[in-house]
Amino acid sequence: MGKEPIYKVSFFNQGKVYEIYARHVFQSDLWGFLEVEEFVFGEKSQMIVDPSEEKLKNEFTGVKRSFIPVQSIVRIDEVEKEGACKITEASGGNVSSFPFHTMAGAKPGKE
Repeated sequence: MGKEPIYKVSFFNQGKVYEIYARHVFQSDLWGFLEVEEFVFGEKSQMIVDPSEEKLKNEFTGVKRSFIPVQSIVRIDEVEKEGACKITEASGGNVSSFPFHTMAGAKPGKE
């Protein structure tokens, strides 16, 4: 039996691009969401500590499953092994959020 795959998932969250690694990524039963399970972080024996990876570890501590809106996903890659998870500023270059319509302030029955 082969080794279980690892996925690198990049997505937008509050103006930043998160890059995380997980063992399971699939379409959710919640419409418009992707489910990510079994997060994978770097080895704890490493001497150098990356602050953004530590922030992600703390943010996802105790999280069994995360639901990420599909329009926030930038890219998903199947990789040989995990790398360093990180948070970077969204540069605003050639990547932007997928536009979506909200009904905030709309009256029922009217669009």
